[in-house]
Amino acid sequence: MSLNRRRFFGTAASWASAGALASALGSKAAAAFTVTPHSEPPQPGAVPDWNAVRKDFPWVDRKIWLSAADFHPIGLHSRRAADAYYAEFVDGPGEGSRLSGSQRSAMREMFGQLINARPAEIAFAVSTTDAENIVVEGLDLKRRTGNVVIDDLHYQASKYLYHMLEKESDIELRVVRHRADPYWRIDPADMEKAIDRNTLLVSMALVSNINGYLHDARTTSEVAHAHGAYVYADIIQGAGAIPLDMKALGIDCAGCGTYKWLGGDRGFAFLYVREDLQERVIKRPRYGASQFSNPNNAQADSQFKLAPGAMMYECSNVVAEACGASTHASLKYLHQLGIQNIRAHAKPLIDLLQKEMPRLGYPAITAPDTPTSVVSFLAPDYAGMNAKLKKAFGYAVVAPRRWEFTHPSGEAYVIEGVRISPSIYNNEHDVNRLLEALA
Repeated sequence: MSLNRRRFFGTAASWASAGALASALGSKAAAAFTVTPHSEPPQPGAVPDWNAVRKDFPWVDRKIWLSAADFHPIGLHSRRAADAYYAEFVDGPGEGSRLSGSQRSAMREMFGQLINARPAEIAFAVSTTDAENIVVEGLDLKRRTGNVVIDDLHYQASKYLYHMLEKESDIELRVVRHRADPYWRIDPADMEKAIDRNTLLVSMALVSNINGYLHDARTTSEVAHAHGAYVYADIIQGAGAIPLDMKALGIDCAGCGTYKWLGGDRGFAFLYVREDLQERVIKRPRYGASQFSNPNNAQADSQFKLAPGAMMYECSNVVAEACGASTHASLKYLHQLGIQNIRAHAKPLIDLLQKEMPRLGYPAITAPDTPTSVVSFLAPDYAGMNAKLKKAFGYAVVAPRRWEFTHPSGEAYVIEGVRISPSIYNNEHDVNRLLEALA
């Protein structure tokens, strides 16, 4: 069974336009910052002015950048928000704008709309890996016996997490290997074979950071749930770039840093935990002031009023507030552009790369019909490719990569290639400059 792509994208077709979002938020938070001095929010159903969007990212006026999967340049709207935050602490009270409670609420609402989740299912975390650790700790896996299933297209930090868990506990780690076809895909049937009644957790990068492969999460989730297991997804390479629907995909928990496609910065992330699993299945693994109201007032032990929903997974002042301020602005910006528009803008750039890179001697390891904004290619002459990039640009405008895998025999091997990931500020001219440099 394969994921129905029409249904996958269709789930987000009616998600909030800028006007609908502002109405849904119903607070001053949605209008706390001017979005940008260059681009105006498109009217519902209208296509954004991508030339104006490009001007909102001054980086690309100086040097091209085709690697949003590494990190996303910060837009003027986010810089303005961070500057306003710092002004409060540089110039004194009243001169700036601290991150307010309403803005925090708005961020939960806006991120939730990007992935079809309720605000009560969204918590703040430090990073994607931090979010995954919270889930692992909340499931108390270190004290349980069973197995965890991942695949070899997962993020390296996640692989490390589960390898260490296997080493330090009674957990067995099962790693599903990608198929030896040209496009490095994970066969859902292979995932099914690895899952049994002793499986506690299935963890995947929903969009692989290696080659942009989009998991058939719906099929795998159905299998996992049938065996009593839960599903975690690293969604950092998807949220903000393509439509996502946690409910339709059957994902129980997810983590997402903000410094890639969400246009924020390092040090701030989101954690999604399905509401009916909170505390019942995913326990509160740590304790801090973010979890109860009035943290600065002396209270008797019995008088702590706990914060609602997924806030139980936060700890102390977990949010780097300047990062939060910039993320608040970037989430508004993404909603105003519209995820469907963002995906439609990236697709022809991805298609052009898929068409031309193999002609230049770089075979694709991402399927031609990929629904994501990450595409990778093999580099038969890795050193030569890097030399061409340095000569043309002075730095790597894409992501040269050396991927290490383990053969079924247990022997490690390395494959060299390049990952390319255009975003909202890129255009065909950027792609053509890259192709000319590699020709």
